[in-house]
Amino acid sequence: MSDHVAPTGRPRVLVVGGRLKQVRKARELGLDVVYVQHPDAYDREHWPHVDQALLVDYCDVDRLLPMVRALHEVYPFAKAVTLTEFALLPTARINEELGLAGESLDTVELLLDKARMRRHLAAKGISPVASAVGRSRQDVRDFVAAHGLPVIVKPVRESGSLAVFCVRDEAEVDAVAERYRTLTDKEWAPGDVAFADSFDEFLMEEYLEGPEFSVETLSFDGRHVVVATTDRELGGTGFAEFGSTGFAEIGLWQPSAHPPEQVREAIGLVRDFLDAVGLRDGPAHTEVKLTPRGPRIIESHNRVGGYALNEIAELVYGVDMERHALAAGLGLLEPLTESPEPRGAAALQALIPEPGRVVEVTGLDAVRADPAFVDLRLMVEPGDVVSPLTWNEDIGGYVVARGDDTAEAIAHSKRLAAAVGIRTEPLA
Repeated sequence: MSDHVAPTGRPRVLVVGGRLKQVRKARELGLDVVYVQHPDAYDREHWPHVDQALLVDYCDVDRLLPMVRALHEVYPFAKAVTLTEFALLPTARINEELGLAGESLDTVELLLDKARMRRHLAAKGISPVASAVGRSRQDVRDFVAAHGLPVIVKPVRESGSLAVFCVRDEAEVDAVAERYRTLTDKEWAPGDVAFADSFDEFLMEEYLEGPEFSVETLSFDGRHVVVATTDRELGGTGFAEFGSTGFAEIGLWQPSAHPPEQVREAIGLVRDFLDAVGLRDGPAHTEVKLTPRGPRIIESHNRVGGYALNEIAELVYGVDMERHALAAGLGLLEPLTESPEPRGAAALQALIPEPGRVVEVTGLDAVRADPAFVDLRLMVEPGDVVSPLTWNEDIGGYVVARGDDTAEAIAHSKRLAAAVGIRTEPLA
């Protein structure tokens, strides 16, 4: 019997972080699960699906690695795997340190570090986008002098549209660097930021005109299969000192409604990109701008996209990307050989209550009873404080609806979202 097979006869994997349903999927695949999770995120609901648990802050990699190494000696596992953003780097470190299967540490770091990714793509002549790292007002002024306005300023690392600014006029050039200083001093909630020094410096990029969408892929030994294409609607209030509309994702839908020739060109770029960064196995969520000069990579992550993207892809394309990610390299699922055809459409619409304290939530039962309803996630309840919409974590929840085509699914999602009443009152 292999060292990586439990006495139960099941392959053993180390699952780092993630939600309960993902651990449940690992067990449903027939895996023996060694689970790493924050202590306050683990409870009795996990027990039926977990064979061994290590309760620790997995973002503290230097503390985590000795514990995992000791656990591996007692309960050897075939690989470490994660489906959550903050655990991508710890998981890659574990696999490298223990000589296990999994995406290389270099690839994961390349995807997490947007500045390094830009330099890497420029060296390979892929998706040219002017960019530079800055730390001061003068750095922003110099970049604007070289490339003109508008420009994008965003964290070198982080995700979820956090602290993404569009500098559109000269008055905002100095303000954006000062804003990053205030973000450094802000007390962030646990789980909001991945790195303590996230706002010490920032990435400046030329502004890319055009709509944004994403390509969801699964890779099998370096062969990249497109599972889904996702259009997105961006919005929000932005930050007070800027006039931009914000970059929070307030709507998602599959399949893409963009012209097929544009989608094909973007898919070709994504495949070249995944080859260039060395992605070999598992999922990727790659965001692309469809510019007048052709598609351009915005960023990518070696995980399934957030919100309900996996559930939407499973509904529309019949593929559960999370199951494939958990099973990668273990011979439990047949690799995809070609892209699936869509079976109808689905759309997600964010719930965006007025800022203030939540007083009442209504309409949930009627929404769930609607024939077009697929899913509803409510992220606020009476007593919670709703902030102005500046990034993805500020939404009040979302509704997912189905339709025969993309336009119908979008219409249903907006209708159902409007039927959810989240009443707020101004803060005293």
